[in-house]
Amino acid sequence: MASRPLEVGASIPARAGIGLRAPHYRDVLDLLPRVGWLEVHSENYFGAGGRPLYYLERVRAQYPISLHGVGLSLGSTDALDLLHLSKLKELIDRIEPCFVSDHLAWSSVNGRYLNDLLPLPYTEEALAHFGRRVEQVQEFLGRKILVENPSSYLQYCESSIPEWEFLRAVAEITGCGILLDVNNVYVSAANHGFDARRYVDSIPARFVAEIHLAGFTRNVTNSGEILIDTHSKPVAEEVWPLYARVLDRIGEVPTLVEWDTDLPPLTRLVAEAHRADSVMEYRRARAA
Repeated sequence: MASRPLEVGASIPARAGIGLRAPHYRDVLDLLPRVGWLEVHSENYFGAGGRPLYYLERVRAQYPISLHGVGLSLGSTDALDLLHLSKLKELIDRIEPCFVSDHLAWSSVNGRYLNDLLPLPYTEEALAHFGRRVEQVQEFLGRKILVENPSSYLQYCESSIPEWEFLRAVAEITGCGILLDVNNVYVSAANHGFDARRYVDSIPARFVAEIHLAGFTRNVTNSGEILIDTHSKPVAEEVWPLYARVLDRIGEVPTLVEWDTDLPPLTRLVAEAHRADSVMEYRRARAA
């Protein structure tokens, strides 16, 4: 466990938000779309100044912000990158985000970084290693982080722990939160043949601080069909019932719609966020 209490950041509404990408900077500031919050990729704002930080600070004055990273390589056996952590901490101090998150994955080996988030072997040894790394990051930053479940396209023969149990154990051991990516659950379940409902039902509500939704692509090969988490499409119709199931279990949670490639007009992205809001509103009305 961490040696001192961890800050959790400013509050964020239990509403849908969108990912802020460079082509939408001006539109967001001009239109101030009706969304609850915005999320950015941390590493895009590690510079000392320039256009990205200029716009991020202006947007931060209008919306709560969450920082979502892809570069901590939490599962790697390399030493943690202290320069990366220092830049992240500087950005946190500057922007005062609601959440800071990264992935249940690794992306570097022997100091060389790969342009992907790679899966871990889910073993007791890997759990102890990953837990130590999360604790070290939280101690360095002085705050809780969220860990996101990945999408995956292969599994290790050595794995002896289901991913949902591994993720839950990481949160129990370290005190971190969980960023539950419902699309990633659906993609991985389809690729590996497990029950997506069992996955989401196994994650305790107390750990889930944020939810992600995104679109995927179907690739057909000689070996069959594989789903790829491309963030290039609307949220698939098959994913919405799984999202509703999560909300039925854990209540309303800040939900982020990710769309990173083949970026649509801002209005289209906002419409996806409003659909997520409508799912939350329906659940609220039914519970009343």
